[in-house]
Amino acid sequence: MLLAPFAGPAMNTALATARGDLKLLGRSILRYFAALGVTIVTTGLLSLILQQQNPTSLMIDGSQISSVSVLIPLAAGAAGALSLVQSDRSSLVSGAATGMLVSASLAPPAGLIGMGGAIGRWDLALNGVFLLLLQLGGINLAAALMFRLFGLSTQGTRYVRGKRGVFPAAIGVSAIVLTALIIWQFSNSPNLQRSSLSQLANSQVQEVVKQSNLAKLVESNVRFTRADNPGDDILLCQVYVQRQAQVTRSAQQIRADLTKAIQTRLLKEDFNATPLVDVTVLEAPPI
Repeated sequence: MLLAPFAGPAMNTALATARGDLKLLGRSILRYFAALGVTIVTTGLLSLILQQQNPTSLMIDGSQISSVSVLIPLAAGAAGALSLVQSDRSSLVSGAATGMLVSASLAPPAGLIGMGGAIGRWDLALNGVFLLLLQLGGINLAAALMFRLFGLSTQGTRYVRGKRGVFPAAIGVSAIVLTALIIWQFSNSPNLQRSSLSQLANSQVQEVVKQSNLAKLVESNVRFTRADNPGDDILLCQVYVQRQAQVTRSAQQIRADLTKAIQTRLLKEDFNATPLVDVTVLEAPPI
């Protein structure tokens, strides 16, 4: 991500949007998609050369989308604009930090598209496309608005190439894209909300264990997995507990009761996935 050539085109696109400069906007978008295309093709070719067959854990983690993913590109765009409009001494955001923010927003989904396509995991590639479009729209919207807030306009004493209609049109397109993507995200559950839903499901699991009074929670891990059939999502729950001191039930009975209670709660919450629960009852060493 340190070498990803995204920060320059991203800020140039936002500057062109705020200035209403069609010529600069066209060149910046061309550089933007050229950089993204090179990243996608390079990662795809490397996956083919290295004969990668299965997705890595980092790819799976990168495809897990949060419900608040839109906040990352908005923060990156605003930080990038601030670093350019303020002097080095007064700015709280360094140029290196801006490059890292923009690269952290764009490099992972671009790599996910290339690697996912190379190994035939089009579900991962589709998630990468969603993330990439979300980042592009969010960065441009936030940065362009920040530039305008600091006084950048379409016309100036030494700048006459700006056209008044370009800024509202470009901002409108960015806003429409972001709105459409967010609507798509929340209407396509759980595929585009796996990260947030996993955390919510984990909190439900912990609450069930606490309310049962059968055992104390040691650790719980909840994540979405994909079955062989497309659209058949599995919510895999691995729960480790330790029996309460006053409980006389067997470990097998505790396991069965907790498994049933957790599955009932998760089905009631309607995560659009099949909950598979594995409860392990850990025994303390004898004194």
